[in-house]
Amino acid sequence: MKKFFFSLVFALTAMSLAVAQKSAKPNIILIMVDDMGYSDIGSYGSEIQTPNLDKLANEGIRFREFYNNSICAPTRASLMTGQYQHKAGVGYFDVNLGLPAYQGYLNKESLTLAEVLKQNGYSTLMSGKWHLGQDSLAWPNQRGFEQFYGFVSGASNYFDIGKYGQAPPVVLIKNNKKLKLKEGEYLTNTITDNAIEFLKDQNKTNKPFFLYLAFNAPHWPLQALPEDIEKYKGKYDIGWDSLRVQRLARQRELGILQPNQNIAERDPEVPLWDNLTYDQKQLWKAKMEVYAAMLDRVDQSIGRVLNTLKELKKDDNTLIVFISDNGAQGGFAGIGRKPQRNTGPIGSPGSYDYQEQNWAYVSNTPLRQYKNNMHEGGISSPFIAWLPKQIKAGSLVKGTGHLIDLAPTFYELAGAKYPATYNGVTANPLAGKSLVPVLTGKASEVNRGEPLFWERAGNRAVHKGKWKIVSTFPAYQWELYDLESDRGETKNVAAQNPQIVNELSADYGKWAEKTGVVDYDKIKPAQPMVIPGQSPASAQAQRTAQ
Repeated sequence: MKKFFFSLVFALTAMSLAVAQKSAKPNIILIMVDDMGYSDIGSYGSEIQTPNLDKLANEGIRFREFYNNSICAPTRASLMTGQYQHKAGVGYFDVNLGLPAYQGYLNKESLTLAEVLKQNGYSTLMSGKWHLGQDSLAWPNQRGFEQFYGFVSGASNYFDIGKYGQAPPVVLIKNNKKLKLKEGEYLTNTITDNAIEFLKDQNKTNKPFFLYLAFNAPHWPLQALPEDIEKYKGKYDIGWDSLRVQRLARQRELGILQPNQNIAERDPEVPLWDNLTYDQKQLWKAKMEVYAAMLDRVDQSIGRVLNTLKELKKDDNTLIVFISDNGAQGGFAGIGRKPQRNTGPIGSPGSYDYQEQNWAYVSNTPLRQYKNNMHEGGISSPFIAWLPKQIKAGSLVKGTGHLIDLAPTFYELAGAKYPATYNGVTANPLAGKSLVPVLTGKASEVNRGEPLFWERAGNRAVHKGKWKIVSTFPAYQWELYDLESDRGETKNVAAQNPQIVNELSADYGKWAEKTGVVDYDKIKPAQPMVIPGQSPASAQAQRTAQ
């Protein structure tokens, strides 16, 4: 009888644990990298070693189509709030252009993921790049994050660079207190160290957690650890033309690039590799070696986070989403731009170099154009989602998700109620659709019933079904592409389909009015944006590439 009693108790306890685990709210980790192209990780065709991201892809789901807002701050505004960036107050960048949609920091009507999830019982943690308001009132700890380590501006050096001159030291913030990188520290590592510290500290609670892990890499300046650079020595001797051919072949093999799809035409601004001099080739090879090393270190960091989850026994109930904030950055094709400082080889603390358009052309394979452009190369990101037992391993779908879809997705999975008001302010309704049906295999793409829209600095686009219209400032002439067969945007069929152009253009006009979009001619700043760490002289040349 006693044996039966203990067996019954054991069985009931096991059942209770199973029910509790099944009903437990999932932890959420949102990982974003900066200025990484569509083909720059292994599961999207790259030769760069990203085994941890490849593991997440092989055990989770990938989207062929996932969209961002083409540039840092507007992307982060949509990511954090589930709003189109103008509705959130960051229509242009983190600078104030004098209108509510362009105030340059998140407005109070647009609730952050941290604010909503914290109100619904989550611990809210962030480590990395913020870029959603320089004033301390707009910093992460003031917008719902209980723990924050990172920087609030648009870019950062990766090493302590005070002794190298011509640049201020790297200023970081930890829970509203300013810090500096110490000599020998590397930013990607310190971002990861603090994320892991937050996770271990949070483990003392019985709450689920939301961690936003926002790496600076591989954003310029190109700076990496020597041991990571060494792994890629000689890897890029073949040059960008041959490397693009290799990536295209891998994308076809992986199913990322489907047989019926046109690829973007060769960028005519990028010189043929074989036409470069020996010295030019040495310079360009070194740039890509360091760029790859920076992404390699990000992947190593993700591996450390995965190990921490396993150690804390939270790996079975954690959703991980990985994206990039925009495509790789173009501009300055040919010989490249002059570094701000060069007191050491490319990749070292004293150097300040850029990937440039020549390699960005490969990074964005098979897509057209670059960061800050609304063609596919500017607004397309890899998308990986991993949630054991809920996402079928090895799934690859069209998806057609957007940043605005992540908030409703997280709230649905978390069972979180999105409030009508927050701190006495009426909240903007969410603009996106939950990705849960796609993540769980019930659909292959988002059924949103309305188009997706883009506008930034006069560059515009609308995506509805298989059709996409796009225009690039200062021209306001719409181009039209059939993305089902021509995601490379090689055949402008606007002249053959004026009714479709007119329909989507009318949709854009209604959306722009509703969202607070203003013609760029009327609001463009008199002076170009000055990017942290960039000289005023180079800012003028950089303006269109931002």
